[in-house]
Amino acid sequence: MIKIVYMATPEIAVKSLEELIRNNEIEVCAVITQPDRPKGRGNKLTAPPVKICAVENNIKCFQTEKISKDKELIEKLKELNPDFFITFAFGQILSEEVLEIPKNCTVNLHASLLPKYRGANPIQRCIYNGDKKTGITTMLTVLALDAGDICETDEISITEDMTDIELKEIISNKSPKLICSTIKGLYTGIIKPKKQEEEGICIAKKFTKEDGLIDWRKSAQDIHNQVRSMVDFPTAYTFLNNKMIKIIETKLIDKIKNDIEESKISQITKIGIEVITPIGKILITKVKPESKGIMKAYDFANGAKLNPGMKFEEKVCIKEV
Repeated sequence: MIKIVYMATPEIAVKSLEELIRNNEIEVCAVITQPDRPKGRGNKLTAPPVKICAVENNIKCFQTEKISKDKELIEKLKELNPDFFITFAFGQILSEEVLEIPKNCTVNLHASLLPKYRGANPIQRCIYNGDKKTGITTMLTVLALDAGDICETDEISITEDMTDIELKEIISNKSPKLICSTIKGLYTGIIKPKKQEEEGICIAKKFTKEDGLIDWRKSAQDIHNQVRSMVDFPTAYTFLNNKMIKIIETKLIDKIKNDIEESKISQITKIGIEVITPIGKILITKVKPESKGIMKAYDFANGAKLNPGMKFEEKVCIKEV
């Protein structure tokens, strides 16, 4: 029986934990996750999804703000004497002392094809940059950021309208098989990890609220990529009559160069608001106006009395919706 400790926090990592628990060759000795956090409008203290899964399956669950400084937890992990630590969107950096605990190694599942998009935000960044493919990688954890030797990879195609939420779901579904395969392969010696290539290294930084502001001087393709990469957070936004409008969904119409310097509304139909940009046209289909819920762009256009030739505004201030 292969003994593991699973370290993870968000929803994307739950299916992998469930698969590990079901696997007859693997024993999940414990789960380590982040502390409960306030969530929602009422700021109600809420358990991480991985903790909920562990509790439901009667798995020991420890929560810590910073594992590298939690001496009591480190001693408990040593007592468990696991073969592997498995990390997946854990949200904490492991110290050398922690990495030395498992008998074999610590394996991390990273949501990109390394060495591309090391760091905290690989899922959204690949869509934002207009990539046609991404994937998942299992790697040996080292002290340097996502720089360990690669065990296995699984490639994922990115379609033109795929959002960050849809890509997260695909990764969530594909990860369990890759994690189990990697653990067994390392345990039996079948998998021989390989060093990452030096060429193509880039860091995927987290988005801020400011990153959501749409620059209407950009191409339709760039704006479309921005919108679909930020559905989860921070959501792309613009302004009209001094009010923020979040852009929830768009469709790319064409990529033809136009004789204009900045975007303007070209027409409004029942399927949405068509905007002509310096390069290409984009169709806005869903929006979230300030202090309102998500609605069809056509309904918003009627209520706001939009007309062809009008332009969305750009502002640097941030207002909550």
